[in-house]
Amino acid sequence: MNWFRKFMIGRYGPDHLSAGLLFLSLLISLIGMFVPVSWFGYLSYIPLVLCFYRMFSKNIYRRRAENNKFLVFWNPIASWFFKRKKRLMDSKTHRYYKCPQCKQEVRVPKGKGKIQITCPKCRTEFIRKS
Repeated sequence: MNWFRKFMIGRYGPDHLSAGLLFLSLLISLIGMFVPVSWFGYLSYIPLVLCFYRMFSKNIYRRRAENNKFLVFWNPIASWFFKRKKRLMDSKTHRYYKCPQCKQEVRVPKGKGKIQITCPKCRTEFIRKS
């Protein structure tokens, strides 16, 4: 394992974009098993080669810039999914409402009847049934 550590000195290594390319490669290869087109499975090699190219590249500045562009695109998508997951996990104990003025999402406990909710962002008060 020491030889690999020496080999990777000065190289970029894995990052979020490389992991995304690897996942895309796996997804395309899984789809290729069910699609009757013979060349479709070979498409999975393109993101895989790009993933390895990025990991073994010595141009660290450029790979970091590519990863930052990817994260600007990916972070809103990932946060939307994590927010939905959190809401699903909290669905038995809490309700979510949007402030009528600033559209800030407010979490309140369930089963308290009609309550007055104060928005933490703009201090607008509104009444909702929890």
